[in-house]
Amino acid sequence: MNEPSKVNVAPAHDIVAALREQIREFSAAPEQSEVGHVLEVGDGIAKIAGLRNVQSMEMLEFASGAVGVALNLEEDHVGGILLSGLTDVATGETVRGTGKLLSVPVGPEIVGRVVNPLGVPLDGKGPIKSVAQYPVEKVASGVMSREAVTVPLMTGIKAIDSMIPIGRGQRELIIGDRQTGKTAIAIDTIINQKGTGVICVYVAIGQKASKVAKLVSKLEEAGAMDYTIVVLASASDPASLQFFAPYAGCAFGEYFMDKGQDVLVVY
Repeated sequence: MNEPSKVNVAPAHDIVAALREQIREFSAAPEQSEVGHVLEVGDGIAKIAGLRNVQSMEMLEFASGAVGVALNLEEDHVGGILLSGLTDVATGETVRGTGKLLSVPVGPEIVGRVVNPLGVPLDGKGPIKSVAQYPVEKVASGVMSREAVTVPLMTGIKAIDSMIPIGRGQRELIIGDRQTGKTAIAIDTIINQKGTGVICVYVAIGQKASKVAKLVSKLEEAGAMDYTIVVLASASDPASLQFFAPYAGCAFGEYFMDKGQDVLVVY
């Protein structure tokens, strides 16, 4: 017959000491927070009353777990757009301001990943361990304080590099009809930056996710994902995410720009 197993029980004085320590460290300081409620909601836009001290571009938390951003600050209500949980928000639901402006996680850990405009990974490679946050909307430096464009950015296409030289620090528009190779030029330019120290950001706005998946596989085959970030707001994503996608791509690039690196951003 087996002997009953022995259960280790802490002495009573140890339990009392632990409880006293927890009571000593307990803080009952009150927390103040402004709470509003949803007046109307539809098409990813919510009209909210009661948030008198909310800031423009401040992130909002809904009781249903949805996340939004305050945009229009009217006299008697706030107009916000929903970034997630579009079908979960209902009229009368409570809303809280977070006190934080809309920002995205940045850092070297995000290089080589496919993320949405909020920095949430979409490639199935696990979470991104990033500590820094950059605002999606930021005041640009003045024109007079910027350095002159002196270093070329080679696309790898001889016809373009010889006739239409592009410099690091300038903007360039690629315009043309459908199926004329506009994306091909951008992808070839990203691949050509291998070994140059240039960080590349590709922002896909309103494209099919299957098309972007093929593009990512092509970059991986060429070894270009080692220095590339893909920001995806696909055609099936809410219009609010597609709206913020270029801002997020710019924020990712600004982080490396502030570190002294050159960045190529393709929209």
